[in-house]
Amino acid sequence: MSGHDQAHDDHGHAAVRDHDHGGHGGHGGHSHGVSADADRRWLAIALGLIGAFMAVEVVIGIVAQSLALISDAAHMLTDAVSIVLALIAMRLAARPARGGFTYGLKRAEILSAQANGLTLLLLAVWLAYEAVRRLVDPPPVAGGLVLVTALAGIVVNVAAAWCISRANRSSLAVEGAYQHILNDLFAFIGTAVAGLIVLTTGFVQADAIATLVVVVLMVKAGYGLVRESGRIFLEAAPAHMDPDAVGDRLVGHPPVTEVHDLHIWTITSGQAALSAHVLVEPAGDCHAVRRDLERLLEKEYGVTHTTLQVDHVPDALLTVGRRGQDPADPHCADAHGPVHRQGPHDH
Repeated sequence: MSGHDQAHDDHGHAAVRDHDHGGHGGHGGHSHGVSADADRRWLAIALGLIGAFMAVEVVIGIVAQSLALISDAAHMLTDAVSIVLALIAMRLAARPARGGFTYGLKRAEILSAQANGLTLLLLAVWLAYEAVRRLVDPPPVAGGLVLVTALAGIVVNVAAAWCISRANRSSLAVEGAYQHILNDLFAFIGTAVAGLIVLTTGFVQADAIATLVVVVLMVKAGYGLVRESGRIFLEAAPAHMDPDAVGDRLVGHPPVTEVHDLHIWTITSGQAALSAHVLVEPAGDCHAVRRDLERLLEKEYGVTHTTLQVDHVPDALLTVGRRGQDPADPHCADAHGPVHRQGPHDH
């Protein structure tokens, strides 16, 4: 294994700091993001389908005086923008880390996902306002034209959604584009139903009602994207991972006696990282413990980016039991987060 291993003597005990860059737990053992060439091809095909149909739909929506069609076209514009953002983010994320950007530009895709979510929410507000206004004072709507266009839109969106589903949806940017198109597909289904109702019954308010259904779907998808990207920007632990449970699992591995300063965060989609200060019994092998914990984190939690500082437990902890009482004790007098010890303890 290659890595940064530093063993030093500190009050008669050994410590190990490691940030592995190859082999087990390092960059060489897993993939960082999407396979750019294949995913760019699928996204580009979807972008071509969306862009071409959107231009046609805008014209038809104006002629038919259908807010549902115009809202679908506006939604397709955000679809196209989301795909463009995903393509840009993928290109930026592929750049190697250098200079002050020690993780590279991998979080560009999270910016893309957040932008997608925000555009969905903002567009939903505008469409909701227009739909309510048209419910009160509905204009005449060409139901037949709306129905035909919506059916064509369903076909186009099914094809575009299939293309993006072929890309790596573990990328939040790709998932954002997929959610845009999936919502647009549901919107076209609602618009087709509205067009059929207008055509057969003359109930023109169905057009505005279909728009409100689309608004609900847009808010749901937009909120999800903003929430997930926000968790990453705020350095929260991955939603599926409980830091307290991870800390208890680590401290349960003999000869570990304490784990503190445990931090778990997400670098970019599907790429979690962890750092912690681990104390082991005086007779414990710090290097062996570090390797064991790295294997445990990879096997049970899928975390391969780890930075573990492993030290022997100070005499002050063995005799007094409280960290920080001895001024000569350098071990995290002000630890961040809960302290995990063997046996019952507060979280």
